[in-house]
Amino acid sequence: MEIQDRVAVVTGGASGIGRGVVERFHADGARHLVVVDRDEAGAKAVAEKVGGTAAAIDVADEAAVRELIAQVEADQGPIDVFFSNAGYVTLGGLEAPVEDLQRMWEVHVLAHLYAARALIPRMTARGGGYLLSTASAAGLLAQFGSLHYTLTKHAAISLAEWIAITHGHQGIRVSVLCPQAVRTNIEQNSPNLGTVKTGFSVASGDGVLQPEDVAQVITEAMAEERFHILPHPEVSEYVKRKGTDVDRWIGGMQRWQGSLFSADQHPATWLKED
Repeated sequence: MEIQDRVAVVTGGASGIGRGVVERFHADGARHLVVVDRDEAGAKAVAEKVGGTAAAIDVADEAAVRELIAQVEADQGPIDVFFSNAGYVTLGGLEAPVEDLQRMWEVHVLAHLYAARALIPRMTARGGGYLLSTASAAGLLAQFGSLHYTLTKHAAISLAEWIAITHGHQGIRVSVLCPQAVRTNIEQNSPNLGTVKTGFSVASGDGVLQPEDVAQVITEAMAEERFHILPHPEVSEYVKRKGTDVDRWIGGMQRWQGSLFSADQHPATWLKED
């Protein structure tokens, strides 16, 4: 799908990847852009820059998501592209509170589900549409230091796969974004993260991309309607290795974690503040 003359909604659009995609979609000729974020001032600033509209909602609120979609389609016409991008990171392992997992589940998985449930009937009735969601390379592999992030990002990819399989014949195109390190403000948006010196910095080993670089890869992938969007191409090779011999892959990950943390180091100590 080309974005020219399309109506697109981008959640988490006030900063980072979301903002980069909004700006790229605008440059590529989108007819109208809706910038969604809990940061109302930030969403408005980005929307004003591209001549779009802003909405401040919690994407984990299904009623709010449904209302947003209905309002956008009433005001701007059918939504062609919905980019479900909001997310954050926390630190912790088995000891991390279940309540934290529930909140992350709502943002990383249920938010995508709510958008799909509201949009797919509308999109199929008019011949199709595009659902794009942000997961992470951690959803294809694993994330040192965060059980909750690993679980929810794997689930986000599984949800996208299911939608693509089940609704592809109805014209629903699906892509899932799986980057490694991108220069965003995720630390500021992520409770209990602080400045992590080890576990989360591992993802930067293949380079830290700028949001505009990721946006470029996204538009190229959408033009080809590729399912996996991998801004860091190395991830494709890591996934192949995992699929070829998962035991060897786990062994390698165990050795890698061992090089980062002492054997008796508790996950709670992985958080280091400057």
